Amino acid sequence: MGAAEPNQDVFQAIADPTRRKVLNLLAGQEMPVNAISGHFPMSRTAVSKHLRILADAGLVQERKVGREKRYRLQPEPLLELKRWLAYYERFWENRLSVLKHLVEADEADESGGGSSPAPGLKAAEPGGRP
Repeated sequence: MGAAEPNQDVFQAIADPTRRKVLNLLAGQEMPVNAISGHFPMSRTAVSKHLRILADAGLVQERKVGREKRYRLQPEPLLELKRWLAYYERFWENRLSVLKHLVEADEADESGGGSSPAPGLKAAEPGGRP
């Protein structure tokens, strides 16, 4: 089955730390299964099962070179993951913006130049509660 029609969900395929490490190994070069399995404390058969899951998700492609199978990264399916994460990035950016305003307000208070709280935040009461 080709990368255009994955059998396995990309999110499930990368959920395993071993498979993520395999993808990192293959990001820079094509490798045979023996070389890949040398990076893990497990059998070649176990590594081959991980490679099969990654291949079913379209994340790696295998090709035969003589008697050896070589694997390489197919990054296109990771675009689905990137798009999904991009949606949530706005929440992280908002939190960083609020943190920046809080830090700047604290610095202004320490230097004696009072400042109003960040937009959307109440000033803290003397007891430390907003």
